[in-house]
Amino acid sequence: MIEVTCAIIEHNNKVLITQRSEKMALPLKWEFPGGKIEKNETAEACLIREILEELDINIKIKKQLNSNTHEYSETKIIKLIPFICQLVSGEIKLTEHANFLWLSKRELVNLDWAEADIPILNEYLNYKK
Repeated sequence: MIEVTCAIIEHNNKVLITQRSEKMALPLKWEFPGGKIEKNETAEACLIREILEELDINIKIKKQLNSNTHEYSETKIIKLIPFICQLVSGEIKLTEHANFLWLSKRELVNLDWAEADIPILNEYLNYKK
């Protein structure tokens, strides 16, 4: 099982989502950005590192949501660990993704999401601050 973090980054009543590039697995699917946890790394440290590497922005973690285990195939099972975050600083520069959007909560449902992100999206949409 691969442990992966993802960030639900909030800023000005919008949420940041990223679109996977054509070269990535699940090409052009939308997702909450994040990445794989490295050996001896906490989920929180992983997320801060990955967001800085992939998007060139700094975030602050506010709350962890429930993890989702998803089986893409018999050999690829991921445990997706989501965190609600806040944008702290920086301008987005994409290094891996094809695109990004800042959307309101109600706009999020209209996209073609990566399967593992869908339960996390649903929990976030029902989350009350």
